[in-house]
Amino acid sequence: MSHDPTKPITANTPEQSQLGRASAYADKYDPSQLFPIARATQREAMGIQAGALPFFGADLWTAFELSWLNPRGKPQVAIAHFTIPCETPNIIESKSFKLYLNSFNNTVFASADEVRERLRTDLSEAAWRGSAQPATIGVKLLAPEMFDREPVHELDGLDLDRLDIECTRYQPAPELLSSDATQAPVTETLTSRLLKSNCLVTGQPDWGSVQIRYSGPPIDQAGLLAYIVSFRNHNEFHEPCAERMFTDIWRQCQPTKLAVYARYTRRGGLDINPFRTSWPQALPVNARMARQ
Repeated sequence: MSHDPTKPITANTPEQSQLGRASAYADKYDPSQLFPIARATQREAMGIQAGALPFFGADLWTAFELSWLNPRGKPQVAIAHFTIPCETPNIIESKSFKLYLNSFNNTVFASADEVRERLRTDLSEAAWRGSAQPATIGVKLLAPEMFDREPVHELDGLDLDRLDIECTRYQPAPELLSSDATQAPVTETLTSRLLKSNCLVTGQPDWGSVQIRYSGPPIDQAGLLAYIVSFRNHNEFHEPCAERMFTDIWRQCQPTKLAVYARYTRRGGLDINPFRTSWPQALPVNARMARQ
């Protein structure tokens, strides 16, 4: 099913997606399964204006359940890495992404290259739909002979979870964040495995870890950990959660540089790992963590 790239998607709301609903799985290739949702709504609620993003970055997706048929009808499998720039006007709702990938299961493709290009074309169209200057997303397929080269690595940095703090806030509380401008600037990398939020629609838990790199006045680590924990009962998709963290830390702590990298555990064979940074830099390696 083709789409008019100029067609507005303002009617696409999370509540209209397949989340929380019984779904019929398409057994043949079906790009119409993809359900883009505009980023602008949640960004505007955070005070982020379209066309003036305070960050660079991308959403790094991994698909562990990708399969199709070769011309002889023999199943093929691969792991797929997707890089969706944060400048795209839309996120792709994750269940629709899964339903779309499932539609490859009984579809014949001539080669893995054909699969990759089909993924790139369809996902780029959905992510950039409505943009005056559409572009493409990154797609990388790993064949089975490459699987044992996939690293498993925890996020580097000082572990905030070592701190014995009292936690009483379970909705995002930026007032917990502070820094000490009277101290000499520092450059630090801080991590936590205690990130948890909930799906915006279903309320199901989303488990994650987060890495915060910054330069500037020292951030109060106990307050930062309490802030991360405060997402525990918050209903929001992964991508805006990371952007909310970035925005709150940037405003409350006033670092000169800031990068926020959240890695969420997989659901339905997909994980989503948003990365936001205040300065142009290479994207982090999409290496899964033990819980992913």
